[in-house]
Amino acid sequence: MLMAQTELPVYLDDSKPVEERIEDALSRMTLEEKVKMVHAQSQFSSAGVPRLGIPENWMTDGPHGIRAEVQWDDWGQAGWTNDSCLAFPALTCLAATWNPQLAALYGKSIGEEARYRNKNVLLGPGVNIYRTPLNGRNFEYMGEDPFLASRMVVPYVQGVQQNGVAACVKHFALNNQEVDRHTVNVNVSDRALYEIYLPPFKAAVTEGKAWAIMGAYNRYKGQWCCQNEYLLNNILRGEWHFDGVVVSDWGGVNNTEQSIYQGVDMEFGTWTDGMTEGRGNVFDQYYLATPFLELLRAQKVKEEEVDKKVRNILRLTFRTTMDRNRPFGSFVTPEHSLAAQQIAEEGIVLLQNKNNLLPVDLNTAKKIAVIGENAVKMMTIGGGSSSLKAQYEISPLDGIKNRIGTQAEVVYARGYVGEATAIQDGVKSRDIIDNRSPEELLAEAVEAAKSADYVVFIGGLNKHDGQDSEGNDRSGLGLPYEQDGLIRTLAKVNKNLVVVILSGNAVAMPWANEVPAIVESWYLGSEAGNALASVLLGDSNPSGKLPFTFPVQLTDVGAHAAGDYPGVNQEEYYNEGIFVGYRWNDKNKIKALFPFGHGLSYTQFTYGKASISNKTMQENETVTVTVPVKNTGKRAGKEIVQLYIGDEKCTVERPVKELKSFEKILLNPDEEKTVEFSLSVDDLKFYDEGKKDWVAEPGKFKVYIGASSADIRSTVDFELK
Repeated sequence: MLMAQTELPVYLDDSKPVEERIEDALSRMTLEEKVKMVHAQSQFSSAGVPRLGIPENWMTDGPHGIRAEVQWDDWGQAGWTNDSCLAFPALTCLAATWNPQLAALYGKSIGEEARYRNKNVLLGPGVNIYRTPLNGRNFEYMGEDPFLASRMVVPYVQGVQQNGVAACVKHFALNNQEVDRHTVNVNVSDRALYEIYLPPFKAAVTEGKAWAIMGAYNRYKGQWCCQNEYLLNNILRGEWHFDGVVVSDWGGVNNTEQSIYQGVDMEFGTWTDGMTEGRGNVFDQYYLATPFLELLRAQKVKEEEVDKKVRNILRLTFRTTMDRNRPFGSFVTPEHSLAAQQIAEEGIVLLQNKNNLLPVDLNTAKKIAVIGENAVKMMTIGGGSSSLKAQYEISPLDGIKNRIGTQAEVVYARGYVGEATAIQDGVKSRDIIDNRSPEELLAEAVEAAKSADYVVFIGGLNKHDGQDSEGNDRSGLGLPYEQDGLIRTLAKVNKNLVVVILSGNAVAMPWANEVPAIVESWYLGSEAGNALASVLLGDSNPSGKLPFTFPVQLTDVGAHAAGDYPGVNQEEYYNEGIFVGYRWNDKNKIKALFPFGHGLSYTQFTYGKASISNKTMQENETVTVTVPVKNTGKRAGKEIVQLYIGDEKCTVERPVKELKSFEKILLNPDEEKTVEFSLSVDDLKFYDEGKKDWVAEPGKFKVYIGASSADIRSTVDFELK
């Protein structure tokens, strides 16, 4: 017989305050039950308390889709037939939309997929800063600028969590490379930490109200980030008042005593048992399992230490699996496909378009040659933990063919061969093995290009080890598989060449001046081919802009010119400090190949003169900056208007300018809109290491309005009194 509502234990009564329910549940648990909750019981789950009706916690890898089920205690595929997900675009693509509304749609959609699969923690999004273009995991993150990443992560987190699924923001913090990621100790100034590397995490916690944070593998101040007193206790919980759960990265816990006291709540993925190879009951041998329990039983550790962790885990449970109003979710729906395609289309960046070669004109084009391995290679698999078992993936070649139909002939030539393995990260790929010689492949590509009206080369990187992939960084900035030579040859035989780069990173383009049109297409997920075809054929007007700088060469990047990437003897120094990305270019007057914030359109936008409401600002006041923007072209399009601020004189060195606001607007032909930005004193502050606080010094400031960080259209000045 069911008990009446008044007879329910407090922890089951959702009319009671959550904190009261937590304390009631905690008081009913045994020591053994508490310890079981703080470590994994399988690769992706942790124990609940069946006796009390408290459910397990189930994690899933994101942040681009819901990972296929794996075995209970190893990484092999579980062999389910109903776990094929929808693949959403990589987060570099989302960041390139510069559209927070799409970030909310992304979070809502992927949260619905996680909820349908009964996962209550999504291991994403990632917001580590793009410090070097060699980082193999950059495709999972949101670019080089802390403000842009902050504005995009908040709606993503909120969208996920409206489904009763916790967003687990990762990797906290300073995980900016894959080389030596388990051992490197990052040495960075407090100012760079607070101004560059922490803001997206802070926004996710204080504005997005994230319910979970994942610690990083690397060390900071000599302590691993998953058990780091300064990051987890002082900053995350102390300064930001985070009340969620701290999850270790898989294998990120390295010590029992430190992990007890230094911030981590849940231990996952500890390699073997964390102490000896091949020992039985592996999950019971984690650092926070039997070793923790034995210390508690011996009263060498106070029970309040495990209680602190269990409180956070119970809070997670009440927010997710024990919320009776939690929606049911949905999986691989037409709505999700549409959302994925919309995000992909808005994130594609038109980098170059000489002579308006794009969009492809089917009124004049009768034959189109598509060349390149990435036109047919699956990009939803590989890359490490972001690898997905997608229900479908439309290749660029298929997308182009489907869109063109019988309007023109589409021919395909491989051009080059990379790694054509059948299985990657446990997921089966298409069979694209080709044993022909490079000479045969080149001859076929040239023959196809000679007779075509347009040549669309689709290359770039892929998600194999040593490219865009977890576990290793790239060895250099250049394209693999001798693509540079192939592109140059194609440019010689056909002047109507479009180069499409699929990547999550900047690449060198020594052929850029020889090629009329260049498109950055990212990893676009299930709807990749449809989205790319829509942009190339002009159904969708490109509106993406770069979330990071494309350098000409590696020495143009601060991490390589000033820092000591990837470190010496596992010690790395971020000597470039706050001068990351475009900040470094501005400081050193280095011209980028393509600057941060750059992206073209099939129409043209004219900026008027910016104006400011007040020429002076008091500390408690705001000023308003307005700028008229007009579409002077012949088709509707979206423009991203960017506002940067520069401090004209300061007691510390500051960037020439820093992104402080942006607005994405839709304009019809001949339509004009006035874009309005509001600025407060917080937008003028820097982190003062002496005061350990944010300060703004009185003086003159310059406002830059631009179409990119290097394309400034108007400026205004004001003074802070």
